[in-house]
Amino acid sequence: MRITLLAIGRLRKSPELALIDDYLDRFAKTGRGLGLPPVQLVEVEDKRGGGMSAEAPLIERAIPAGAYVVMMDERGDQPTSPEFAARIGALRDQGRDICFVIGGADGLDPSLRARADWQISLGRMVWPHMLVRAMLAEQLYRAASILAGMPYHRV
Repeated sequence: MRITLLAIGRLRKSPELALIDDYLDRFAKTGRGLGLPPVQLVEVEDKRGGGMSAEAPLIERAIPAGAYVVMMDERGDQPTSPEFAARIGALRDQGRDICFVIGGADGLDPSLRARADWQISLGRMVWPHMLVRAMLAEQLYRAASILAGMPYHRV
């Protein structure tokens, strides 16, 4: 199993990057005993600024073959943290690779959204795409904590 976080744009040294690194490190430590590998962060960038249509082929090429594709999209499902954890646990048990996709500032091209196995939203509000990385990293750590039975997640 591999877990990929595929995102448009390069995140340079910043408070967001420190937060993402912290949560992904926590995920790696917690997930190790659960059969969850460390998350691989893959950043792709459209240097010409062509928007969604120019970003789509870059994203498509970077999605690992055969991976279960989760697109982060404001129109997607809004799972609870336990539901999100259960889906990750089920995919782990099936030996499936997972690829989480975060688009650029304009979102994801409709052709990519149509290709998704699951589209999820972090709420009805729209979030900056760079902040979505941090929020997703936290939810991955929370999912591993739930699967491990740790007290980090409280209901």
